[in-house]
Amino acid sequence: MEILGATLRICVDDLETAVPFYERLAGGTALRFERGGVKVAAIGSFLLMSGPEAELEVLRKVTATIAVKDVEEAHRLLADLGAQIIAGPVPTPVGRNLLVMHPDGTVFEYADQSGA
Repeated sequence: MEILGATLRICVDDLETAVPFYERLAGGTALRFERGGVKVAAIGSFLLMSGPEAELEVLRKVTATIAVKDVEEAHRLLADLGAQIIAGPVPTPVGRNLLVMHPDGTVFEYADQSGA
């Protein structure tokens, strides 16, 4: 499995207020989308999320998003290593993702960009 990088997941109260800070910090423009009532802005290595508390409560349990070359390959390897597959792989607006709990209890999202 080839890991391409990681994205820090940050839940914010007000996305519109937070985005300009992170755009200047990361030196880029936010890619915005909405999923399940949660507004999301991806900026460099940051993934900002804002929305209903019930949705954010679940999202806060995911430590980070790990970009991989192929989610299917990650799925096979993680399952072989004894990780618990929580959800996926499923399509997203930018590729596919997989939620996994590592044997130590840490939850990660694995994502690729191989078509939605």
